[in-house]
Amino acid sequence: MKIQEIKELLGQFDASTLTEFDLKDSGFELYFNKNSESRKTVTAGSATSTPAVPVAMEGSASHQLQLANNSLANETIQNIAPEAPASDVTGTEIVSPVVGIVYLQPAPDQPAFKAVGDRVKKGEVVCIVEAMKVMNEITADIDGEIVAIKVENEQVVEFNQPLFIVKEG
Repeated sequence: MKIQEIKELLGQFDASTLTEFDLKDSGFELYFNKNSESRKTVTAGSATSTPAVPVAMEGSASHQLQLANNSLANETIQNIAPEAPASDVTGTEIVSPVVGIVYLQPAPDQPAFKAVGDRVKKGEVVCIVEAMKVMNEITADIDGEIVAIKVENEQVVEFNQPLFIVKEG
């Protein structure tokens, strides 16, 4: 999308009674917001509140403009378990075998597969990674105790990214 097209959209948005406008097109996202707070976004494994970027145009009030080259955005993010500090956590990592979205619970209305402190047995399902509409069950490689969960529910994960740390025993 060209900058002139964005300016035209911003002018039309300014003249309208809309308070938010979100346009997504093949990896490109354009978000306008007249509210005092911006939405929350998901980026590379962390949930952050996106600061508003004021844009001034001739003859119009300042508006918030957010451009993101990221098609994944979500207003509410549920934390299943906080990430443990990496400095004092040792053990065997369970890693993602594919790029996809990790699900720490079998369904939105069910409890998490595992939490920090839970025991796992070799072959036991600890989470699901969705890749290309296929649900891949991720299993523990060893018997032990979950000492850290390195991802959040519904987070995008990369190939070989650590998901859990398991202390053998």
